[in-house]
Amino acid sequence: MALLRMKEIRQMTPEARTAKLKELQDDLLHERGVAAMGGAPHSPGQIRALRKNIARVLTVETQEGATKQRAPAAGKGGDGT
Repeated sequence: MALLRMKEIRQMTPEARTAKLKELQDDLLHERGVAAMGGAPHSPGQIRALRKNIARVLTVETQEGATKQRAPAAGKGGDGT
């Protein structure tokens, strides 16, 4: 599991981000299942890394969603009239 950098995530297309998010969530589900059954994880920090990567992807999606909503309102003049 490689560390995803914010720069890399922002360069992805929305479809690629959605696919990556699904992949990360599936990996996390698998790792949690292994841990719940008492098995030793391949890497002790992998669950934490997966959670952080999921949070990074969701953060970028939220930021881009807020930017898209805010952008049309910026062209109205800004004086409130």
